[in-house]
Amino acid sequence: MKKIILNFVEKSDLYNELVQEAFNMNFLDFLVSKDTFLEFKNIDRITTYSSDLSSNAQNLIVYDVSKKPLSIDKEVRIGLYHELKSKLDEEFIVEESKKGNFDFIIVKAQDWKVIPFENLIAEMHKNDTELIASVENIKEAELMLKTLEVGTDGVLITPKEVNDIIELKKLLVTEFGVELIEAEVTALQNVPESERVCVDTTSLLKSGEGMLVGSTAKGFVLVHAEVFDTQFVSSRPFRVNAGDVSAYILVPSDDTNKNYRTKYLSELKGGDQVLVVNTNGGAKKVTVGRVKIETRPMIRLELEISKQDKKIKFNYIGQNAETIRLVNSVGTPVSIVDIKVGDKVLVHIGPEATHFGIKIKENIIER
Repeated sequence: MKKIILNFVEKSDLYNELVQEAFNMNFLDFLVSKDTFLEFKNIDRITTYSSDLSSNAQNLIVYDVSKKPLSIDKEVRIGLYHELKSKLDEEFIVEESKKGNFDFIIVKAQDWKVIPFENLIAEMHKNDTELIASVENIKEAELMLKTLEVGTDGVLITPKEVNDIIELKKLLVTEFGVELIEAEVTALQNVPESERVCVDTTSLLKSGEGMLVGSTAKGFVLVHAEVFDTQFVSSRPFRVNAGDVSAYILVPSDDTNKNYRTKYLSELKGGDQVLVVNTNGGAKKVTVGRVKIETRPMIRLELEISKQDKKIKFNYIGQNAETIRLVNSVGTPVSIVDIKVGDKVLVHIGPEATHFGIKIKENIIER
């Protein structure tokens, strides 16, 4: 788990609201001053960081290696704060991490950020010393936590408004589970022409990954990414040929209590985020690079499942082409042109009624 250290050294006008939201989001690592430490010292679940070496914080920070305390409680962790201004600073930080004299090193880079941190992550990710990036805003936090995929071990940030803490929480929720079950194909219908949507992502998708798409919010079919080479077409592992323009697709939710919401394929555009789901139900966020909408012949599948003694029926419309694959009940991608009535494919049962992609309690009939 990445570490988010919130800077509560000074009290802003929103201090109480920020602390309360931090508790709500289960952020419990705080950088404190002599004054603010007193407010947290009796709260067992809080982990405190302080540059006041006389305090009883669990983590003490020095700005000079020569100032490291020689005699201190074994349970207290010692960290170094260092500003990175040159290549010499980068080399110094790496060397200190190799010596193992510090449990963590907080690094602030004012100008150059990405390349120095890439170098630090590459050199330090196998060491026991944690690398914490001091960042100015949410964008920098996301950049540091994801640089070189490994990312820094954590970030130190001063939240300026309550929404900053909510956005930080979203950065940590990168993968979650979506329930997949099998549904039976009960009917097939050719659709002579429709506007179909290819979702091209900025990520390379793997075998077993795809997107959940459906004609109604009742059910979504797992549509596999185009990761396979064929005799006539090269793979496009960044792409999912998702369905027709009226279909729903699962996208990340802005609500931290919900994993997803729905969006029309026709609404997607470059820069949006969508969910990629694997055959085990693992879901992650990816960014859309572009959307391609073209007229193509399609196939409409009617599907049905039995759940809690009732039958749920829903539909999916996909392009009538060999490269479009759904996933059968054992997790094998199957071309949509080979699917027959009676076959079973992996689906996700949705929230049914939605309003602008958000689940609501309302009697809506979709056929």
